[in-house]
Amino acid sequence: MGKNLSITTISLLLALTNAWKAACAVAGSKVVISEGAYKLGLVTLLGPCKGAIEFNLQGTLQAPLDVAAFNGKDGWVIFERIDGLTVSGGGVFDGKGQQAWQKNECGEDKNCNLLPINIRFNYITNSIVQDITSKDSKFFHINLLECKKLQFQHVTITAPADSPNTDGIHIEHSSQINITNANIGTGDDCISIGDGTQDITANQVTCGPGHGISIGSLGKYQNEQPVLGIRVTGATLSNTNNGVRIKTWPSSPSGVASDIHFEDVVMNNVANPIIIDQNYCPNNQCSNQSPSKVKISNVSFKKIRGTSSTKEAVSLICSKSVPCQQVVLSNIDLAYKGGGGFATSTCANVQPAVSGTQNPPACTIKV
Repeated sequence: MGKNLSITTISLLLALTNAWKAACAVAGSKVVISEGAYKLGLVTLLGPCKGAIEFNLQGTLQAPLDVAAFNGKDGWVIFERIDGLTVSGGGVFDGKGQQAWQKNECGEDKNCNLLPINIRFNYITNSIVQDITSKDSKFFHINLLECKKLQFQHVTITAPADSPNTDGIHIEHSSQINITNANIGTGDDCISIGDGTQDITANQVTCGPGHGISIGSLGKYQNEQPVLGIRVTGATLSNTNNGVRIKTWPSSPSGVASDIHFEDVVMNNVANPIIIDQNYCPNNQCSNQSPSKVKISNVSFKKIRGTSSTKEAVSLICSKSVPCQQVVLSNIDLAYKGGGGFATSTCANVQPAVSGTQNPPACTIKV
């Protein structure tokens, strides 16, 4: 028989830690944080547990304002090594990131010190996260590492458009992840997919503001693992800096990104709606401009429609070293709403297979 442990005290850290340990020891238990606002320091909720366990957040958790309170740690609420976890309840993880954003140096230094992520899922399996909100994280909102069979349903992520590196959901070294009906508006990628990630589905995701839905960036580090089997369907992007994209660093080690598909996506006033960028180099952080060695193949963009805020609506810039293969453009209808002519499509080191509507016509500019 599981336990239901309710937490309403202000001294939340000790109460939560003790309640978690007690619940973890009994299969089918639930930890409930009632309505209200609670200040909470860095906490790791550690498994393995005796069986399924639920973290039910009905109130609002508030992170420390000062980054120094985290003692250099890169996470705030960390779920680790749990099978059969449910995170639910309609509550809010408020990262209180406003002060930390001013200290973010990652735009200038790719080896910057990482700030705390709102929610970390490390080594989580056969689990579900539903009906929660992540607000104003100091860095990424939600990060997955070495997770398998994890579902996200009706998750809301919110931060200002100018909040740096506040990726919505970042996934790395994980598989069989399903994101459904997420509403994400933030200052960086709504969803970002790192290396070692396989079998990811994102369906009915709303994105904006933000930098779009991204595979990568890839090729930044040695020994990165392949990215395989990514499907994004039914998304709506509004007023984002990018649309759907794959990005790899130049001068990269060898890597693989394959079986990646974007379909039935609506763009509302989106800059750069369709992108493959194998010269990804933000803020000129690259010292060597030799071509990327990340091999991109079996990629499709189908039924992508709406409006572009930039004249260049499609940009497929692949590597000279390992040109893209098996790229498909099908039923693309993107209208440029600015002045100075119609939308354009630029291609380099790729010959996409084309079918259906093509607005703009595919590869009108070849470089």
